[in-house]
Parts: sequence; structure tokens; C-alpha cells
Amino acid sequence: MGTLPQGITLSPDGTRAYVANRGSDTISVIDTATDTVTATIPTGAGPEFVALSPDGTRGYVTVADAGLVSVLDTATNTLIADIPVGAGPAMAAVTPDGTRVYVTQQADTTVSVIDTATNTVTTTIPVGAGGTGVVITPDGTRAYVACYSVGVRVIDTATNTVTTTITTGDVPILLALSPDGTRLYVTNVGSATVSVVDTATNTVIDDVGVSAQARFPAVSPDGAHVLVGNSLPDTVSVIDTATLTVVENIGVGAGPTGLVFSSDGTRAYVVNSEANTVGVLATTVLPDQGSTAGGATVTVTGHHLANATAVRFGTAQAGITANTDTSLTVTEPAGSGAVPVTVTTAGGTGSLGTFYYVPPPALTGISPASGPVGGSDQEIVITGRNLAGAIDVHFGTSRAVIQSASDTQLTVRASGAPAPGGVAVTVTTAGGSAGGLTYTYVSSTTVTNVSPNTGPTSGGTVVTITGTGLTYTEQVTFNGTPAPFGVVSDTTVTATSPPSGAAGTVGVVLTGPAGDTPTGSFTYVADPEI
Repeated sequence: MGTLPQGITLSPDGTRAYVANRGSDTISVIDTATDTVTATIPTGAGPEFVALSPDGTRGYVTVADAGLVSVLDTATNTLIADIPVGAGPAMAAVTPDGTRVYVTQQADTTVSVIDTATNTVTTTIPVGAGGTGVVITPDGTRAYVACYSVGVRVIDTATNTVTTTITTGDVPILLALSPDGTRLYVTNVGSATVSVVDTATNTVIDDVGVSAQARFPAVSPDGAHVLVGNSLPDTVSVIDTATLTVVENIGVGAGPTGLVFSSDGTRAYVVNSEANTVGVLATTVLPDQGSTAGGATVTVTGHHLANATAVRFGTAQAGITANTDTSLTVTEPAGSGAVPVTVTTAGGTGSLGTFYYVPPPALTGISPASGPVGGSDQEIVITGRNLAGAIDVHFGTSRAVIQSASDTQLTVRASGAPAPGGVAVTVTTAGGSAGGLTYTYVSSTTVTNVSPNTGPTSGGTVVTITGTGLTYTEQVTFNGTPAPFGVVSDTTVTATSPPSGAAGTVGVVLTGPAGDTPTGSFTYVADPEI
């Protein structure tokens, strides 16, 4: 594999995957039968993504740093044309009839439309700054473009005009459509959410919380699940599209970005950008983790599953709630440990994967235990047991964004709360939920007076600072030098001026959960001399 791999695309027949390696200016071609790289194709500077024609004979490579879309002949694995487009081309999508390619320009404000017969740009469509993801509906009538500056633009492909704008979460970047085109899934990197759009009305019907730095979404061939790479905690979130909830977070390599399902839905390929690898996930059992008490809804994917008579998790039988030739929906039985999942039909019994029973989590500590009511980017560490694969962390009703996760520690970022006060901390994993900790949201600190505001350079002046939101004061400094202090009440703090090497006026700063609050000034005067 090349360096800094980004997007990944599967050929229409499912036999090959194409990975754009931005760091090494190459395209890797993977044989999906052997999961080996069979070819490496040099490109211009900064390849981001390969969009394939419906018949798989052509690839359109966005080459960001060169401002090009290069045309790939997939039979010979050679580039046969370069098409200049706008600055910083990011993603491309080919119309179902193969006649046009829509290309976003992240460093520009337009989408370029390429005529595939002539390999020329025939029009540019203004969409706004930061266009990144682009997908085209199965009927070819609309293109959806994620622009992190404005939302999702909807383009009428008959007129090549923007017809509406969908407001999603903060900083929308990448998109995926359900196989039938009825739902659009948008990853919002700023809010760590996936917006779910009803394409009939072009409205957001839900926002599903995932983890930090969400990247590519990928929808399973049966539309039952959406996978989302979370680049910061190195996980893939599994979203159940029936309930629009995250049912599992799977640990993967460093920096997951690109994602694609195999044609039959039994595997998923994950591009680990920081590790320079492509991981292969077995998706025959989703989710493949659950509580020892049982009860989770699990989808089993494979072949020749029609009229299954039994599904077992180890020796325990699961309840079958839906059955087709390629998938089963079952209710997980109680159990423990790692167990094989087997399916019995008239043709016999086969093993389709492994299910992992997860013990419930337990929480032991949180630090810091308070923060501003408006939320903060400060890292908060929660300690405990059985925390790996955490799905959700809530502070009261507010969802915290997971930054990293291990079996004994979670690092999260707190979002805002409706009002100041203490709230319960809840962590949810595939094994269950745990509480017992409290996080306190505090009001913004204000300072109204510092008295007295003068004192000798030798220090020792007791100063009274008055204001609001002072209960959680962490430090008081005079000209950057920490001063001994005490919290009297939420409106009063006392501090003792430290010695100063020179006379003059210095700043006094109070530090709390919300950061530094300038409180005013203090003037040092020279000690009298004999």
C-alpha cells in the first residue's frame, strides 16, 4: 500500500478495489479474491479518490494538488488522459448512464461537470466553499454535494443548477446513499454526527451521534447498516438503519477514512490512513458484540439462507425474526465469551462468523469533573473497566464526543448543557450501561471587582475578588505568577499577592473550567526605604 491512503472504491463486479494514496501519489489496485495489491499506478500530486464508470472500464481519479481529474483505463491500469478542473478536486461521482462525472473542488466554490465522451469540462456549478463529498441518485436526476461552509447542495442534473440546500450538522464533508436512493447519510466532522436525509423531501429526519472526526460512510448492500470511520479514536461505528442508533464501535487501524462494502455485504474494506493499510472487516454478523444478557438485534449475512430452521450462538438458539436468501435478522440469546454463529438450512449447517459477549462496563473516576455550561474542547478522562468499544457517553442529556477509548479509559469532549449544575455520567457499550459519576456544568465566570488593587512589591496583600461563577476557581495569577487563594463562595475569592521584582501595574487572571478570565489589574508599589 502507498502512503496516506484516502478513499477506496470497489469495481462494479466486486473483483477489485482502488485506493488513492495521497502521500505517495499512486493508486493501489487490490484483488478482492486474495486481498493483495496487484498493481500500483503512478498519478499526479495528491490523489484523493477514484470514481468508476458503471461498466468498470474507466476510473476518474481526483488529483488534488495538480488540479486534475485523470482518466484510468482499468484494463491496462494506465492513465490515458488528464482533465484540468478547479482547485483542489476532492471527490467524483459518475452518472448511472456513464456520460458525465461530477467533481467537487474543496479549494474552490464550484462543481465541475465532465463529458466522458470528450473528457472535457462542459460546465461548472456554483455551490459554495468547501465542496467535498458528492453522490448521484440511482435514477441520475440529482447530485448531492457536501459543502462544509453551507450544508448539502442538491443539484438538478438536467439543468445543472442548485435547487435546494439541506442544513445538516456542523461541517458536513462526506456522503452515502442507500441502495434504493431513499436516504442520504452525511458525516458531520464538526459535530461528530451522521445526518439522515429523506431524499423525497430533502429534509433531515435524524442526527446519529458517532465519535470524533467522522469520515467516509458506507451503506451495506441490503441497506440495513451504515459504517462510519472515526479517524480520531480509530473506530468504525455501526449504525442500524432501522433504529438509527449506533449498535457497535469496532476498533480498527490508525486513522480510518475510506470505507466500502463488498458486493455481497460479507466484508468491508477500511482505509487506515495513518497506518498506511487497508483492513478487512468480516460483516457477516452485525453487530458482532452484545450483552451477556442477550436481546440485541443481529443481522447475519451470507448465501443460501432461505428457510433457515435454526441460528445458534454457540449452543444457544437465536430467535429468527426475518429471513431472505442472503440475510437473517435474529435476536441474540444470552451467553458469554466468543462463540461461533451457525445457520442450519435444509442443505446443512454452516458457520458464518463469531459473536463476542461483552461484560457490562463499570466507572471509577472522571477528571476534570466540571466544565463550562457552554461545552468545551478540553479533554475529559473517564476511567473504569470494560470501556473498549464504547458506543455513547452522556453527561445528563448532553452527548459527549468520544475522542479515544481503551478497556480502562475513555477520553471525551463535553458538549453544552441546558443549564448549570451536576448531571449523571452514563457510558454505554455493547455490554450495557454504567453510571455512578457526576459531572458539573458551571456558569461562565465574571469578575466585577478586585479590592484592594494596590500593595507593596514584597507581596502579602490579601485581595478580595468578587463576581459570579467563582466556585470552581483553579488558579489566580498576578502577572503570570500563581498566588495563594481560597474560594469563599460562588461570588467571592480571596488571593494573596506574590512578591514582585519591580513596581508597576500587572494583570490579575483567574483560571477556572472555562479557561482564563482577566479580573483586572493590581499595582505594585515600592517598599519604603530608610
